[in-house]
Amino acid sequence: MGYLFSSESVSEGHPDKVADQISDAVLDNFLAQDKNSKVACETLVTTGQVVLAGEVKSTAYVNVQEVARKVINRIGYTKSEYKFDGDSCGIFSALHEQSSDINQGVERANPMDQGAGDQGMMFGYASKETKNLMPIALDLSHALVEELAAIRREGKYMTYLRPDSKSQVTIEYDDNNQPVKVHTVVVSTQHDDFIQPTATKTQEQADDEMLKTIREDVKNILIPRVKALDSQFAQLFKDDIILHVNPTGKFVIGGPHGDTGLTGRKIIVDTYGGKGAHGGGAFSGKDPSKVDRSAAYAARHIAKNIVAAGLANEVLVQVAYAIGVAKPMNLYINTYGTAQVKLTDGEIATKIEKLFDMRPKAIEERLKLRFPIYEETASYGHVGRTPVTVTKNFKDGNGKDFSQTVELFTWEKTDKVADIKAEFGL
Repeated sequence: MGYLFSSESVSEGHPDKVADQISDAVLDNFLAQDKNSKVACETLVTTGQVVLAGEVKSTAYVNVQEVARKVINRIGYTKSEYKFDGDSCGIFSALHEQSSDINQGVERANPMDQGAGDQGMMFGYASKETKNLMPIALDLSHALVEELAAIRREGKYMTYLRPDSKSQVTIEYDDNNQPVKVHTVVVSTQHDDFIQPTATKTQEQADDEMLKTIREDVKNILIPRVKALDSQFAQLFKDDIILHVNPTGKFVIGGPHGDTGLTGRKIIVDTYGGKGAHGGGAFSGKDPSKVDRSAAYAARHIAKNIVAAGLANEVLVQVAYAIGVAKPMNLYINTYGTAQVKLTDGEIATKIEKLFDMRPKAIEERLKLRFPIYEETASYGHVGRTPVTVTKNFKDGNGKDFSQTVELFTWEKTDKVADIKAEFGL
């Protein structure tokens, strides 16, 4: 008998993701001026208010209020009726200098001896389930809310959409762990109060009419667009899909006005949607000396290259660190019995360890992490994305514009496949 597995995603307008994007935009602006910046920026967003807190060590000056407002406006919170908009919200900054106790444990005379910024364990995962070697339920969940945001920005259809939305996808699998079909889709989207009661129409009737319109638009506009993104998506949508749209009813009050947002509260959305594992540490707002972030990216890089090389069909990679110590405590690999070589997972890990230097500074250099590449990671997943080179614009401490060309999502490259094949005789 098969089984069901679910994953969720949230849009860039979800309050927690607003917080993540502000934190990462602040980080990017420090790194753009000073690539050696040490940053740990936490953000809270609520009705009409943004609070920034955390620690920074940098030679750069960043106008964090301007950065936060730019992010909020880009997301789409531009109207006072949302009770949270980029031009009028209050912004309070409590960023202060990084603790010297932490700093002394991280920096070294020899950069390659740089210690981990904190203790903890990090995971990477990959599977042959999709072309980008990610779990299909999460991929579809991301696609639904990302495409919903695209429709909102286009302004041609579903013109009532507001920035906050969530999705959840349940996939039915067969006995061989292969996805068979989409079982259930849940879409909840914030919207304008676009149908009002009249002399002949009660509030309840108006709300029911709004919900019916949104449900039909999700079914006839959103889902066909998502199916058109990928042939695998299209094949998994059958006629008997269960669809829930705004199941609680009206969803006018949303975003930071409807629910306070905090950095780091969507870590499963950020990674593998519940497949594999997550070490517990959040990503956004942290510079790459924090192995919570950089080692999780490196573990995904290892996992993806293992599967891409044909060494295993599915793999989980774990790495762990002690604060201030460069060499990781362990490198653990679990191929779930899918290894294509006659070696134990422990023997595979020993060989993989020779191919990937997992010291924090080595990770930074290999994956080019000391650049302003992070704001783009803060919505629709940090992993499973497409590596791309872009030019980004910033302001220096004097307010002068400058730009940097950077490479995004380097940990998604399959640039170690040849080395793995050679090492394992594939």
